[in-house]
Amino acid sequence: MVIGAGTMVNGQITQPVWWFGASGAANFNFYTGTTQRLDNSLIVPTPFHKGTGVQPYVSIFAEYRPGPTWGFMFNVGYDGLGAKFDNVEAPCNCEATLNSDLSYVSVEPSVRLGFKTSGLFFFAGPSLAFNVNKNFAYTQVGQQNTNSAFSAVNSTIFSGQVGAGFDIPLSAATSVSKVSLSPFVSYHPYFGQDPRSIESLSVTTVRVGLAIKFGKGHKTPVPDAPIANIPPPVVVADVAFTVRGPINAPAVRQVSETLPMLNTVFFDEGVTTIPGRYVLLTNEQASAFKEDQLQNGQSVSGSGRSAGQLNVYHNVLNILGDRMRQNPGAVIALEGSSAKGPQDGKELAGSVKQYLVNVFGIDGSRITVKGSFKANPSSEHAGGTKDLALLRSEDRRVDIETASPELLVEVGGGMMKPVQITTTLENPLDFEVVFNVDSAKGQVKSWAIDATNDQGAVQHFGPFTGGQQGVPAADILGSSPSGNYKIALHAEMNNGATVNKESTVYLVRPAPTITKGFRYSIVFDFDKAKSIEEYDKFLTTVVAPLITDGATVTIHGHTDVIGGEAYNQQLSDDRAKQTQKILERAIAGSGRDHVKFEALGFGANADHSPFENNLPEERFYNRTVIIDILTVK
Repeated sequence: MVIGAGTMVNGQITQPVWWFGASGAANFNFYTGTTQRLDNSLIVPTPFHKGTGVQPYVSIFAEYRPGPTWGFMFNVGYDGLGAKFDNVEAPCNCEATLNSDLSYVSVEPSVRLGFKTSGLFFFAGPSLAFNVNKNFAYTQVGQQNTNSAFSAVNSTIFSGQVGAGFDIPLSAATSVSKVSLSPFVSYHPYFGQDPRSIESLSVTTVRVGLAIKFGKGHKTPVPDAPIANIPPPVVVADVAFTVRGPINAPAVRQVSETLPMLNTVFFDEGVTTIPGRYVLLTNEQASAFKEDQLQNGQSVSGSGRSAGQLNVYHNVLNILGDRMRQNPGAVIALEGSSAKGPQDGKELAGSVKQYLVNVFGIDGSRITVKGSFKANPSSEHAGGTKDLALLRSEDRRVDIETASPELLVEVGGGMMKPVQITTTLENPLDFEVVFNVDSAKGQVKSWAIDATNDQGAVQHFGPFTGGQQGVPAADILGSSPSGNYKIALHAEMNNGATVNKESTVYLVRPAPTITKGFRYSIVFDFDKAKSIEEYDKFLTTVVAPLITDGATVTIHGHTDVIGGEAYNQQLSDDRAKQTQKILERAIAGSGRDHVKFEALGFGANADHSPFENNLPEERFYNRTVIIDILTVK
């Protein structure tokens, strides 16, 4: 009866083609990058990198819906993109704060895709924003507060947005005048959202709000009863499902980590000065700088971004200066590469030389400079057409070359001598349950997991997309010390069918003790797994001797975000497995017969990537295999 009544009403009153209304929302803003020059007269002593804020968004809009499944939307609104940046500490050990009040008038045309039988809809389109406010407030303990306007603010920014909403009818089905209330959420990525023409600041926004819509329908004759359509049978593809439980690893361990040092300094487009994200010292600071100051212990999450390690790399010029100061016979060659030509590349190299000479007092005769069109090896390959902007940004750089063993040890890959760091890892990556879902024809749209313990309590995880997902074992265990779990997969296929599979896993919470271990990282050239051969000697002579009888060795492969998901997954798998083969070969016949290896690739999975992917150096460090050696007592 309900279906029949709905059919008759829909036949009598058509839905409006045009809708008009207003919306209000909260912008959740997330800033990344670097800002240090706030206006033409203020360069703060310590750069700001991350900021968050919640700002208002209000708009008026029109929607054109010629049919139930597609249409167009046009929004014009006030767009608040202000934020408070994470506090920093100036060299005087004074806390400094920065609040921005950036706001825009935005114009957002979108394509709308909906459903005939549901109020759910999706939308996507470009966003053009015109700056109307660029004020900031800077405070530093012991200094006068500064309230001013950012310099070099782009008057317009062009980006995109994608989102979803749900139309909830408020008017009667028989009414010609229609009113609808629509909660919505949209995502505005950082691509194009660079508020300033200098530095590297960018903003990502998640908008959550509510819209009220008004439209006018038309009366039509009641149509004849429709003839039922019998859908064709649905063919369901098979789905492979596996569950990998965590290895027997402690919840907290102290790791002596060998961090490879990139022998590269990356430069921003259009400038020849060393970017502000690198740690640049004064002469007085340089005279007191020692490399071992960077070896202090850190406490980080095993699945979190390695901010401390990136800080070590950003001291690369200070490490190089200290090593050259301690070894007067060492000489280096600096090769700058630039798509603008060898002369521009030589100017990049000259900036690095000038810093080493003026700040660390290195004799200029020990440093040669040259320029070239393209770095060697280059990230951009001949014939490549994808992600060219990211790849070309990696080739605007200065490479440090040397034959002096005090600066460069043979660890493979042309790296500088690594830095030793003592790190405390909490909730390491190997205390996860990893689910792998694979469709023979790539037909899985999304999937979710239900974990049921022996008492029948059910926990739900998901939905997920992609072929692999890790869930912390602690989240499944809750307060239980151990337990058997039935794992049920519920997969939704692209054709609307569902597939259910089952597996089991046994979990035990590790003892809360701190265990010592070793960690090594090896970094690959772009798109290459075979360059593992460069590390054969290093893995055989340095890493393998630390693997004792009964040890557990976890090998995790990662990639950057360039390239497709499936390709990156395979590439990271290959890197991890080839590393394992070299280590197994190295300890074969040594009497170490009870070593447990686990090699696993994570592709570019953002939940597991060692670093972000915004900067060239972060992408370089994400092309890696991380080796953890956990020895028994």
